[in-house]
Amino acid sequence: MNTVTERTPVLHTKLPAVGTTIFTVMSTLASESGAVNLGQGFPDFECDPQLVHAVTSAMTRGLNQYPPMAGVPALRQAIADKFLKLQGRAYDANTDITVTAGATQAIITVILAVVHPGDEVIVLEPCFDSYVPNIELAGGVVVRVPLTPGTFRPDFDKIASAITPRTRAILVNSPHNPSATVWTGADMLKLQEILAPTDVLLISDEVYEHMVFDADKGQIHQSAARFPGLAARAFIVSSFGKTYHVTGWKVGFVAAPAALSAEFRKVHQFNVFTVNTPVQHGLATYMANEQAYLDLPAFYQRKRDLFRAGLAKTRLKLLPSEGSYFQCVDISDVSALGEADFCKWLTTEIGVAAIPLSAFYGDGFDQRVVRFCFAKKDETLNAALARLAKL
Repeated sequence: MNTVTERTPVLHTKLPAVGTTIFTVMSTLASESGAVNLGQGFPDFECDPQLVHAVTSAMTRGLNQYPPMAGVPALRQAIADKFLKLQGRAYDANTDITVTAGATQAIITVILAVVHPGDEVIVLEPCFDSYVPNIELAGGVVVRVPLTPGTFRPDFDKIASAITPRTRAILVNSPHNPSATVWTGADMLKLQEILAPTDVLLISDEVYEHMVFDADKGQIHQSAARFPGLAARAFIVSSFGKTYHVTGWKVGFVAAPAALSAEFRKVHQFNVFTVNTPVQHGLATYMANEQAYLDLPAFYQRKRDLFRAGLAKTRLKLLPSEGSYFQCVDISDVSALGEADFCKWLTTEIGVAAIPLSAFYGDGFDQRVVRFCFAKKDETLNAALARLAKL
């Protein structure tokens, strides 16, 4: 009888720099410490029961088999209608809109569809943690351009200087995670001007599109769809999870001109194929309630203001929170610790978990700033503020 020795082959990793994320580290520490977790960016409250009812109804009506690869037609049409109403851009529901398994899948699918080995992709740091690994998996070259430290505004001279004949795409995120800044119309026009003479594609991450604050001061979401020169080259990504408080459902979408969408769908059909059928039907029904997203800025602005009022009583220095559901603070007057060590100390000693902004930089740039998430029940925020009052 032959003896077989078990041997697992050694893998040569495609992502040698990737380990356990800071989000996992901080959430685990928060759980072990009994801390209020304001680190990870998801709500701790329920969605509208009418949305759950719409999905349940779709299930009970037997809408449980594969939908079309690009998404349920009614949902794609509802998305196109919303773009036309809010952004003035006409997208064809059949050729320009694709429903995805969340925004994260949408972004990696865009990158796999358009980035060839050796192509350069510009990312603006600090940036969401999936961007860089996505580019590396596609064989692309990451070109990091910092947002201006302190204000996190785009530095267009540096962006323009980073563009070379090998630049395939640039990733832009507004409202911005983690800094909570929002690009202005002037910012978008400047980007349009810079990209106009090039063939550089735009990947516009707009998952927080309905969380732009201070409308009384003229602040609105400046989607790439509003600017013809950008829309013509843009993959616009958004998320129902963020908008409707259902991050675990993992449903999003991509809007792009037909030629770009066709390439996107070539990859989409093989890495996901299609997306949860009854949830798509439920979302299509629920989108008829426009107030659900039109009221979202006021909903989150109230939470922002509640949280900022409490933080103002501490020695943490508040940075602007123009959009998203994040609040960044400067810790310089509270501690001499670096961001990561401060977050660990804050979790274990004060009982509130936050995320260091250094985690969103490739080189771990530490500017003494940490991020809180205020997408929480009022009682959660008040509990956190009571503990932060010690500062």
